[in-house]
Amino acid sequence: MTAPARIIVTTDPELDDLNSMLRLLLYSNEIDIAALVYSSSRFHQSGDADLDIPAKRWPAAGERLHIDEAIDAYALAYDNLVRHDARYPTPESLRAITALGNVIEVGDTREPTAGSDLVRDVLLGAAPGKVFAQAWGGTNTIARALMSIEEEYRGTDRWEEIHDLVSRRTVITSFAQQDDTFAEYIRPTWPEIEFRDVATMAWGYFAWEVVAPDDQRYLSAEWMRENVSEVGPIGAAYRVWGDGRQMAEGFDDEDYFGVPDATAEELSAQGYRLWAPLHPRGSWISEGDTSNFAMHIDNGLRNAEHPTFGGWGGRQELAGDDPHLWTSVGMRPWAPGEPFADAGEVAPWFGAYQRDLAARLQWSVTPDVSAANHPPRVTASGLDRVVDAGERVILEFAVTDPDGDAVSVRGWQDGGPAAALSVAATTCTVEVPADAASGAVIRIIVEATDDGSPVLAGYARFVLTVR
Repeated sequence: MTAPARIIVTTDPELDDLNSMLRLLLYSNEIDIAALVYSSSRFHQSGDADLDIPAKRWPAAGERLHIDEAIDAYALAYDNLVRHDARYPTPESLRAITALGNVIEVGDTREPTAGSDLVRDVLLGAAPGKVFAQAWGGTNTIARALMSIEEEYRGTDRWEEIHDLVSRRTVITSFAQQDDTFAEYIRPTWPEIEFRDVATMAWGYFAWEVVAPDDQRYLSAEWMRENVSEVGPIGAAYRVWGDGRQMAEGFDDEDYFGVPDATAEELSAQGYRLWAPLHPRGSWISEGDTSNFAMHIDNGLRNAEHPTFGGWGGRQELAGDDPHLWTSVGMRPWAPGEPFADAGEVAPWFGAYQRDLAARLQWSVTPDVSAANHPPRVTASGLDRVVDAGERVILEFAVTDPDGDAVSVRGWQDGGPAAALSVAATTCTVEVPADAASGAVIRIIVEATDDGSPVLAGYARFVLTVR
């Protein structure tokens, strides 16, 4: 079991951010959450009457914002969750790392906030490895934290040391760039900070367009009701089509997701501007920001170790000449009516991830650990190997299932020159091509699937580099 990734979450109050936050808390036993911070974006700002800045799609004063709402639901389920894994953090510890960041307007960096100071402290604090600063909205609160670091240390004899530390440690992940602060401040001042754009369609509002036909059922109202929205307090907080809820007070011509059973014609007559297709009441809406943390789930895919390692959080490739700037494979500018391009990288994992979510929601309502399913694990030493062209490599692994379920094993190649492979219960044999070039990388995934309910999977990713 690897050490949990240390993450910072900055997030705006989009309905899909609430859904992503609820899922994140169900995986908080495997992820070291260091900060949960409200931020703004081009879609959501709190405004400020004294500064004559209007609010945009922001909950009214006194309403519970989505991080707090998610933690409230988590608190009701905590006693059950911690029986399934003692590593689940207490609700109080999560509330202690929740703060209001820079929210007044799009790209707001006007002054330090409690949230930006919390981000700053995490970036400067002790950490064994990388710190993943996630922008579920704009990057502005992360930018403000970096500005505070610069203001404190630039011109001192520690600036070079601190600049190098933060640059090496920090990985910013973001669903696209929802303000201009990365381009205008972060990249010019911190050119070696790694930035991964993890935007995908498969976890968002257009999932229906890219998820495979066999996996469409995981978006359906029937499946969502049975496995998510009617399962305990966390499921009850989850947003689904036609649930009667809004993102903010007042009429919003783009927020028609909560309107129950209305046709496109009826919504248009009411003044709504339809930008995403309608679906039946109770169906999946979106978890657009889930790809930010899906890469950190300890399922064996090692998704976060390198941008090119695909998995539940997608896969990234270099974007142009910047060696520290990565973008999601297959993503490109899109217009309504065009086919989506990222289905091949992300959508194949959708069913496995949804089933895993369903299992964890069952944990949240099941005090008896033996009455719920838990995923199998694939463990191995020597996940990274140097091999010779033409070599016959035997990869050894072990499979365990905490519930004693029967487990089936399969393997496949996930990149590199085509290699012949065969898989048995505890070994995978790989025939490295005789003409494989020096430096070529062959990635092999071993998948173990149990026969529990729901069916769950664990993986191992082997990386073979040709000598």
